[in-house]
Amino acid sequence: MKKIATLLLTSMLAMTVASCTPATPTTTAGGTTPATTPSTTAAGTTTPATTPTTTTGSVTDPKATITVQAEAGWKPYYEQAVANMKTKFPDSTVTLVEVGAMDNLTIIDTTDAMNEAVPDVFAVPADRLPSMINKQAFTPIPAADMAAAIGGYDNFETYGSILKDGDDYLAFPMNIETLITFVNPKNAQDLGIDLTKPFEVKDQKGNELAVEAYNAWFGVAFANAVGLDLLGKDGTTFTSDMIKDWADLGAEKQGVITELYNYWKRVYDNSPELWDTQTAGGKINEMFKDGGKVAMRIDGPWATPNLVKDVPGLDVLPLSHITVNGAPLKHWQGLWGLGINSRNEGDAAKMTLAQEFIQELLNPANAEAFFKATGKIMPNVPAATYEATGLADIEKKTISATIESFKTAENRPLFAEWGQVWNTWQDAMISWNSSKPANAEAAYKALQDSFKAMMGNIGQ
Repeated sequence: MKKIATLLLTSMLAMTVASCTPATPTTTAGGTTPATTPSTTAAGTTTPATTPTTTTGSVTDPKATITVQAEAGWKPYYEQAVANMKTKFPDSTVTLVEVGAMDNLTIIDTTDAMNEAVPDVFAVPADRLPSMINKQAFTPIPAADMAAAIGGYDNFETYGSILKDGDDYLAFPMNIETLITFVNPKNAQDLGIDLTKPFEVKDQKGNELAVEAYNAWFGVAFANAVGLDLLGKDGTTFTSDMIKDWADLGAEKQGVITELYNYWKRVYDNSPELWDTQTAGGKINEMFKDGGKVAMRIDGPWATPNLVKDVPGLDVLPLSHITVNGAPLKHWQGLWGLGINSRNEGDAAKMTLAQEFIQELLNPANAEAFFKATGKIMPNVPAATYEATGLADIEKKTISATIESFKTAENRPLFAEWGQVWNTWQDAMISWNSSKPANAEAAYKALQDSFKAMMGNIGQ
């Protein structure tokens, strides 16, 4: 990646200009959020929303024009930020480009960031960052300084490090996300489940917890619980616990495979649709409704709006509420970032305006409106602050569960080779339907063979 922008922007941090936080309430599609509402960090420090949110100073009035990617549902919130920027910098222009985040990244993957259709500022999920690095799509930004100006961060590096390439921050954290536990309290009561206690997977009698564990996206939650490494990387060397012999796995890791096998066995005998890539999702949806035999399921915070339509009494708990042989489940620390197109590197006015706009979008004083518009949870806003907002109770529960689950989640592997794990895991798991392994050790053999083949493909 080019370093020119980093050096340029570092030199621009000598001065600051006035805060971009409006003194009057900010109105969005989600309602009116007082811009002067203080935000409280996880450490308990109150940061007034009037804290300056400007990091650059040598271009104090950027007379520039930039374009910003926005999904259709995000636009009302973004439009208010555009209006605020126009008030602050009358000679600047910020134009929104309505395009889906993934669609925009596909344009970059198939062409490059120089494509005129690609905006100057756009969102990227952390798992797509490696491909954006390969395409040199982002220019480095002084994210740590931006975080200090925005406020609310107890430890910015927890989030910022996920969006780095070497020492360079390529995007600014936009949200946090990870898997959480969704509960149908009525079904739980009917099935005799005490929700005040952790739910132990090995104690299942039926499919009280339904999960598409053959999909590594969900399987990772079980693997991470006991440190079962599906694919690791140390320098240029790749490693995997999944190529070890059964006897060498150790009791904890054997225990996870055993419980996944036991789940498959119950499903195969009673509800085979639950272990089928074509039917499992719909079957879980049906069984999770009131009166069904599923009391808990695992998904991300994005699932709440649809689930609550089917389950009016929906509850949400941290992922750690579910344990496997006593070990709490935990997923990955997921987040999105906002980055600046590399074609702007060296253009001080555009870089300043782009950074200012990112800071305006992610002002923690507007966390409620931001969530209502995007469904995204700001990393620098604690659950207590969200609790005091006008969000619906189910939204507050979702946010709280996500924040708690993120704290215990693992770093997501972002090297390209990990992409081979998806089919490797799933193909071996689905093969159980035809091979019908007699026990967990036999079931593991299919996984071991599949992962050995994958490691050979990687060149290990």
